[in-house]
Amino acid sequence: MSVFTEETRVRAREIIARYPADRSRSALLPLLHLVQAEEGYVSPAGVAFCAEVLGLNKAQVGAVATFYTMYKRRPTGDYLVSVCTNTMCNVLGGQEVYDTLAEHLGVGHDETTADGKITLEHAECLAACDYGPVMTVNYDFFDGVDPQGAVGVVDELRAGGRPMPTRGARLCTLKEMAVQLAGFADEREGAVADGGPGEATLRGLRLAEQHGITAPGYDPKTPIRSKAEADRAAAEAKAKAEAAKAPAPATPAAKPEQVTGSTAPDVKAPDDKSPQVRTAETRQPDAATAVPDAPGTRVPTDGAPPAGRDAQAAQAAGVAANAPAGDGKPAGDEAGAQERNLKEAEAETGAAGAGSAVASETGAQK
Repeated sequence: MSVFTEETRVRAREIIARYPADRSRSALLPLLHLVQAEEGYVSPAGVAFCAEVLGLNKAQVGAVATFYTMYKRRPTGDYLVSVCTNTMCNVLGGQEVYDTLAEHLGVGHDETTADGKITLEHAECLAACDYGPVMTVNYDFFDGVDPQGAVGVVDELRAGGRPMPTRGARLCTLKEMAVQLAGFADEREGAVADGGPGEATLRGLRLAEQHGITAPGYDPKTPIRSKAEADRAAAEAKAKAEAAKAPAPATPAAKPEQVTGSTAPDVKAPDDKSPQVRTAETRQPDAATAVPDAPGTRVPTDGAPPAGRDAQAAQAAGVAANAPAGDGKPAGDEAGAQERNLKEAEAETGAAGAGSAVASETGAQK
């Protein structure tokens, strides 16, 4: 088991201190990025380290580490090259880009080149459909790539260069990126000096300026309230809401005819309806729904259920009118089994009826 450096342990304590004492488990995500920054992936030792500093067991940490794809469970190259192969990028040629890179590098999905430089993966979506097909290197975007351009990027990376992304800052290694994801600044000289927005983003900005759309003002120095202050503010807001809902002093209610002048007979409130009617209206709330409480209306009652013979005849007629396509097996083609089941059901019904009649006669004699 590898031993993490003292710098990593100091940073781990700093991450945990960002959260309330009773919410330290929330620090697990940045801690996983932190251990990945040291080893290049979340190793069993990294899982044990996170469990130790947070007071969790390794199963709890492992469950989180295996859920998110940004946490790698085996050694990963210096540069993680992700190619979007989802619908939009795929239509625009994303799959061809991925296939070309896989053949050129001699690796497949989630595999690393022999020199340890490149790990290739296909991504379901990189959230940049308006720039497709897209490829990212350690989560920095290369927009509108084609197979030849993608090969040029990975060749430059393997040669020790760092090509400039289409959008974003200068490229960094996966370990350097993990430090940033853990919540620490990129300390490289001029790390965030380059890059710029894409044309689609600028188009949105221009439209916002054209139509006078701006974000509400916000003071970044606004202090974050403590939990006690937030609870107190929530309690005050709740008290005000309850006071607003308090009923006004009762006043004599006017009769309906005095308000509307209507001479129509009174109709009972909906709450007086039977549960069955209310359920029916809920399932099919339309003007045709019968309301027994309104004058001149009547709820239709179900008639006698159809006999078994009638149901069989209706099924046979339906089968005859809908011939199956190809060699499909038509419904209801086992007439013998249906006839037998029908006879058994009729026999049981007759026996039950006879039993009821006997019981009724015996009761009458008593």
